[in-house]
Amino acid sequence: MSNFLNSLVCPGNCPFDLELLPKPAYIVGGAVRDGLLGRKREYLDLDFVLPGDAVGVARNIAKHYQAGFVLLDAEREIARVVFPNATADFARQEGDTLEVDLHRRDFTINAIAYDPYRQKIIDPLKGEEDIKAGILRMVSPANLQDDPLRLLRGYRQASQLGFSIEAKTQAAICSLASHVTSLAAERVRVEISYMLTKPEGTPWLKKAWEDNLLSPFFKSATPERVAKLMEVDRAASLLAQSWMELGKKFPEYIRDTVKTTWLGIAKLAMLASPDPEVAEIELQNLTYSRAEIKAVTTALKSLKTLNSGEMSLREQFFFFQTAGDVFPTTTILFMADNNRVEAIAPLIARYLDPDDLVSHSTQLVSGKDIILYLNIPSSPLVGELLTEIKVAQAEGKVSTPHEAIEFARQLIEDWN
Repeated sequence: MSNFLNSLVCPGNCPFDLELLPKPAYIVGGAVRDGLLGRKREYLDLDFVLPGDAVGVARNIAKHYQAGFVLLDAEREIARVVFPNATADFARQEGDTLEVDLHRRDFTINAIAYDPYRQKIIDPLKGEEDIKAGILRMVSPANLQDDPLRLLRGYRQASQLGFSIEAKTQAAICSLASHVTSLAAERVRVEISYMLTKPEGTPWLKKAWEDNLLSPFFKSATPERVAKLMEVDRAASLLAQSWMELGKKFPEYIRDTVKTTWLGIAKLAMLASPDPEVAEIELQNLTYSRAEIKAVTTALKSLKTLNSGEMSLREQFFFFQTAGDVFPTTTILFMADNNRVEAIAPLIARYLDPDDLVSHSTQLVSGKDIILYLNIPSSPLVGELLTEIKVAQAEGKVSTPHEAIEFARQLIEDWN
């Protein structure tokens, strides 16, 4: 284990020369924990504790390497240096000694320090034993109360590491749950997002709601809907087994700049209100992006349409127009609610067929063509005609530009 810890600070891995650090200096937190677990990181995230002038040291290192510098907390002297493939945070030691600093941390597995010069682990709270046992144990209830985000972070780390939460720690978290309302919404959102990414996080999302850590933010959620979080993962797995191409969509990010997956959107939809307008407000309050909010509300609207029963070709056309890229998420929600593959299978077949004109409409004529050949002014009417032409094409009524123009001409006559 120590060999891997050494690799964290060897010249080939550390983003800067350790000679730029004062002595003593210690690596603490997640990097040490993951080193002891043998979890390798593609992107290094290092935390250093220094006896003093942490901001000055960080500033000098940033200047030396022309790296990014961020002052995180002037009062507590915490600064960050951002390298292309690593981030290094530098903090002034809290208290007179390193041991005092470690005793102020959240969980014992995160209260371990590593001295890169002496190649020595400093572990006054026996966090290494808890790592070996797979247990998340608090340092103290007071530490959790000092920053209530640590309550949610415990569930998130348990899910990521596959750990259990020690009984007294679990009881302390539940007793302090009301303090989460003091947290900034974006901090809560980040912890939720970690648990949305993989199936391992789903039981902990459910438990976080049951233990009143999430219920203040998702006030419309019910025990029945929260219980379906587990069904969401099962539904996604069943759908992926039957339709591999559909399953490939579930782990994809909804946008390159938004690190929430389509499967994660399905889980958010289960936590949020089934009423799209209420869900929008809940997610806005948690500072979710417009793209994430639109994905959730679109999925909820589309699910309502699916649950309404069999649809005509025209109704299917407008359903796909509304669902768009959110269709894979909608199938997950439908399966989690109903578990009826036969009801959704025809729509999945259409979605996966790029030539299907119901789910993937094409444009036979343009708005300019309509204006030119029918001698009408530019107006919302043109858009309505283009939509009706697409519906008629999906229904097999038109297939050429000429037929499309004549169909539009007849519509105008009928409407007048």
